[in-house]
Order: sequence, then C-alpha cells, then structure tokens
Amino acid sequence: MVNTHNLFGLLYRNIFRPLAFCMDAEMVHNVMLSIGENLEIAVPALERLFVYKNTMLKRSVLGIPFANPVGLAAGFDADGHCAGIMKHVGFGFNTVGTVTAKPSQGNPKPRYGRLPKSLSLFVNKGFRSDGADEVAKRLETKDLRGHMIGISVGSTNSQSVSTISKAIDDYLYTFHVFKDKPYVSYFELNISCPNIIMTESFEEKRHYQNLIREVAALRIRQPILVKMPNEIHCENIDILVRSGLAKEIQGYIFSNLVTDRSNDAFNSQEVQRFAGINGNFSGRPAKHNALHSVRHVRKTFGHNIAIVGAGGICTVSDAIEYFQAGADLIQLITGMIYQGPQITGELCKGITEYFSKTSSCERNKTLLQ
Repeated sequence: MVNTHNLFGLLYRNIFRPLAFCMDAEMVHNVMLSIGENLEIAVPALERLFVYKNTMLKRSVLGIPFANPVGLAAGFDADGHCAGIMKHVGFGFNTVGTVTAKPSQGNPKPRYGRLPKSLSLFVNKGFRSDGADEVAKRLETKDLRGHMIGISVGSTNSQSVSTISKAIDDYLYTFHVFKDKPYVSYFELNISCPNIIMTESFEEKRHYQNLIREVAALRIRQPILVKMPNEIHCENIDILVRSGLAKEIQGYIFSNLVTDRSNDAFNSQEVQRFAGINGNFSGRPAKHNALHSVRHVRKTFGHNIAIVGAGGICTVSDAIEYFQAGADLIQLITGMIYQGPQITGELCKGITEYFSKTSSCERNKTLLQ
C-alpha cells in the first residue's frame, strides 16, 4: 500500500518546492493562502491525504481537548483566511494572527526570505494585519465547529501606538473583539515580536505586569498562552512566568524569532544575504534556545504550567526532542514550508510511535484541566 504522506512529501520537495523557491517568497505565501481558503470545499479528500488519527495523540491541556499535539504557529495565517482548513490538513490546533486592533501594512518589503541550508525563514512582517474587526468578520463566515482556533494578540505596528500605555489599550481592544466568540479556544499574548516600531518592550517586568493586570481584568474565559522571546536568560523567564502565574496565566510558548545573526545554526553565506536588512529568523536557528527554555521551565515550575514548544520542528526527531524536554504541545510553520503540508501526518504518526513506548500513566496524563 502506498504511503500517501511519503508520496506527497516527495512530490512537494522535488517538484513544487524547487519551483516555488524560484519565486518571491511573499507572493508564494499569499497565493498559498488563497488556494488554502478555496480548498474548504475539498475537506474529505484533504483528510484522506493528510490526516493521521490515533487516540494516543489526544490530550487535554489547559482544559482544551486536542485531537493531536501538533499546531500551526501564529504568523502563517495572520488574517484567518485558512482557519477553516488547517484541521483538515492534520493540525490539532491553529493560531490566527498575530491580530492587531487596527489595520497595519506592517514593515516595508522585503518581508519574507528563505535560507534553505539553515532550514530557516527570514521574517520582517511587523504585525501586518487586516485589523481585529475585519479578521473577526472573516472568521464568522467560516464553519469552525470542532476546530481548535487560537488568536494571537499584539499591538498595532504604527507610530500612533508608540507608548506602552497606548500599546496596552491596543491589546485590550483585540481581546474585547474576540473574547466572546464561540470559535476561539485560546489566546496567545505576543510580547516578543522583534520586528515592530515599539522601542520599549513588554519583556520588561513592570511593563509586562501592567499589561497582564489589564488583561486579567477582562475576565477572559479562554486560556492565555504567552509567546516568549527566543534569546532570553533563565532568570528573566522566571520573572515573567511567575508574574503571569500570579494573574492565572498558565500557558507559555517557547519561542519567537531569532535576532542574533551569529547563531551557530545559520549557514554564514545565507544569512549574509540579509545583511543591512531589518528582520529576524525562524526555524532551525531558534531550536537550541527554545529547547533550553522548555527544559528550564518544566524543571523549575513542574506541571503548574502548560508549555508549547516552537522552533525548528522539521522532523519527527525534532518533535520528540520537545516532548522529552517537557513540552505539552508543539507548533510549527517553517517545517511545513520546507517539508510540505503532509508533515502533520508524518509528525503525528511518529509521535504516536514515540508515545506508544512511554508508560500508559504518562500517555494518559491530563494536564491542567
């Protein structure tokens, strides 16, 4: 019997990817979003082609029942065009966004680039967004029953939102727009995007505490996961996590983009192509720091929190490293770009085989219900 995941992966990597990588990265990205949105009429065929199901993959994290632990990270589907399709290509959950209160064109081009030898993507999007109201309007036209949809929330990348207090108001507006929507299963609080105008940072304790105090006052029913920076010292992680726990924020994502271009995972010639261009990097260069943060936080805080691992997940062994480090769930984008959309099925199959070797006690553990 033909393994459809393997066959599709070979076709993707040997035919589609070489052709697509000859074209402008942002143009290809936008075309794929358009195609994905129109594939909602082909759900049965997509599920037969991409989805791998097994009861061992099911888990409850922060009270949310996930069909599998492989999610689509924020950044791919910023405006929710493909929110109704990602479940049907095998993702257990997918994050829309980052969504900002007001529409924003983001940063000047180039906003995307590829580093194939480094298994990385150059990203300089700068929270390009249709704005909260427009994204909500779009999502309400889709049948999202049974989907685990998250909304990543950030502040509008604009000179008009240039102070911490204005940025907090911006976050709160987006939370207000989405907090009562029945299709929203969780929120991501993005405090760590390195590609925006703001010079002050919510990674600073007092700004972060002010933000989460205001967010907590909204009494949002959905769990909130904080998107953490990649290059951060353990003591600073602990400060932010403890502050969040004090406001009952129990979920953390490790991590966001890499800013250090001397990172050992880069091919030096590839990264040099982006010299003098603002922007940062996803994928394999993010993996080392993200794994280190996951291990540290799990060891420090035990199972009092939920951890999502993100960064450099391109193979089953990458995914397993995150689970061994202590992650409850994983997210990816870059791996899908390089390996193909069938990666969800490949990962789920490999993760099932890994879970089958662990104790039934660990496999059936329900976290933070």
